Amino acid sequence: MNRMQRRAEKQRGKREMQAAAPTIQALFSAALGYHQAGHVNEAERLYRQVLAVNSRHSDSLHLLGVISQHNGRHDLAVDLIGKAIAISPRDASYHSNLGTAFWKQGQLDAAIACYRRALELKPDYAKAHFNLATVLWKQGRSREADASFHSALHFNPNYPEARDNLGSLLKEQGRLTEAIACYREAIGLKPDYAEAHNNLGTALLGQGHPEEAVASYRKSLDFKPDYPEAHFNLGTALTELGQPAAAVACYRNALALRPDYADAHHNLGAALKELGRPDDAIACYRTVLALDPEHPEAHSNLGIALLAQGELAEGWEKHEWRWRTPQLIKARRDFPQPQWRGEAADGRTLLIHAEQGFGDTLQFCRYAPLAAERGLRVIMEVQPPLVRLLRSLPGVELIVGHGEQLPEFDLHCPMLSLPLALGTTLATIPGAARYLGPDQAQTTAWRTRLGAMVGERPRIGLAWAGNPRDHSRDLAAVDRRRSLAPDRLTPLFEQSDARFFSLQKDGPAAPEHFPLIDVMGEMNDFADTAALIANLDLVISVDTAVVHLAAALGKPVWLLDRCDPCWRWLTGRRDSPWYPTLRIYRQPCPGDWGSVLAEVADDLRGFTGA
Repeated sequence: MNRMQRRAEKQRGKREMQAAAPTIQALFSAALGYHQAGHVNEAERLYRQVLAVNSRHSDSLHLLGVISQHNGRHDLAVDLIGKAIAISPRDASYHSNLGTAFWKQGQLDAAIACYRRALELKPDYAKAHFNLATVLWKQGRSREADASFHSALHFNPNYPEARDNLGSLLKEQGRLTEAIACYREAIGLKPDYAEAHNNLGTALLGQGHPEEAVASYRKSLDFKPDYPEAHFNLGTALTELGQPAAAVACYRNALALRPDYADAHHNLGAALKELGRPDDAIACYRTVLALDPEHPEAHSNLGIALLAQGELAEGWEKHEWRWRTPQLIKARRDFPQPQWRGEAADGRTLLIHAEQGFGDTLQFCRYAPLAAERGLRVIMEVQPPLVRLLRSLPGVELIVGHGEQLPEFDLHCPMLSLPLALGTTLATIPGAARYLGPDQAQTTAWRTRLGAMVGERPRIGLAWAGNPRDHSRDLAAVDRRRSLAPDRLTPLFEQSDARFFSLQKDGPAAPEHFPLIDVMGEMNDFADTAALIANLDLVISVDTAVVHLAAALGKPVWLLDRCDPCWRWLTGRRDSPWYPTLRIYRQPCPGDWGSVLAEVADDLRGFTGA
């Protein structure tokens, strides 16, 4: 083909294109109409017809790419939108949507570059600011994300999604009051915004307002009944309100919508455990691990449930996962020395370190002499209020308070990992009737003092509340279940032959009219309290450190226990292999302290009479 022929062919093609232009425009307009109405299949068909006539129709390429991205065909979306940009490089919306396609591919740096290019072309492009903020947030670049969310809102103050996402960013940073304000603003702009109602509920729950959180979750579900996260979150709030049965229904609703929702299976297990259904809880935890084998809380809680059932071998193994849970991951001690796992190590120095509450230390310090019997030189690091008392343990060379300089050591072991290291079974629990001793001089002084105060009448110690542990919502919820209001103890005082002593160091004060002797203001550490308890005849307490202290001293102890007991008290037992002097009085159903205290009062009459 010579030059004249080529020129003629080009002019003919131009005339054909001009003639087809009305047809292309009509097809594109129809496609756009379908697209805006949500009929994407019809829109896609017409965009392709446009491109069959004009393969360089950039808007059709772009919008076909948007549809592809929406349908999860992200590679095709990148290709199509990239071709549109090659034809029309200065359209900001093309660059923004290409950024979204890259984002969905997981190419966050490429997405950020596209959003920044869109904003170079159109600085007031609120949606591009919003998308940039969201991707920066996903990258952990919170400060930049915060600025970009604010830019989106500067150019479009009526942007509910931007206010909602900014709220979630603030919530993540612990700025709950600001987050709540953002969620409320988003809802004000879009009252049926189910996600914002759900997020508002989570922030309110984080602030300790479960009743308001429940209302927000219910509002979310009013607008979006098939919202599994809102069902799940509603269950969490109801659990905090002490309504495990209602929580179970919520978790089941979430699972009906999303059967592979691992966290819902996990929380369902926790709620069933609270209802006294440990076998069902174990089944839930195993389901979680089938879905997510690396779920640390499911492993840990499965371990706790197995320990409660007396299945100690697997229970101790699973319990090691506690160090990967959000509650304890930051508390793990990363010593360069290896952890002792029960192997022979004659002559080497072992550091045993306390890891959780006072009660845990009092219960598991009994293992230190067993480690010493294996030829180890044992040193212990414990909470400072326990140092003086634990010096009575045999075989321990040194007791160090937490925060003091540690001596040299070769091996270490967290205290609650000692049963695993020593292969403890139900039959081999070191259950000595007494393994701690009070200071003899203090004990004698209290014997003289109490004799002058109450003579030979029965002396009974009482504790009614644990540490509220407000730093953790989960632990605080447990404390609310294990503690009781002191006025609930009134039936015990109907026994006139006894004299009652408070063993409650902190927590809610007893009513002034109670016949209760309170010298706890004189107690500076656990050794002081041990000397007092050594002169009592009986200790009655909820599940707190007082139980462990009194039982470790060999005193009779009556434990007032909740319906969903701590694993260490086992299920279906009134006694304890850990403490031979312990008797358990357990709620028959959640919150039923009345029947527990009625039984205790009846037994107390027999005890004091004897």
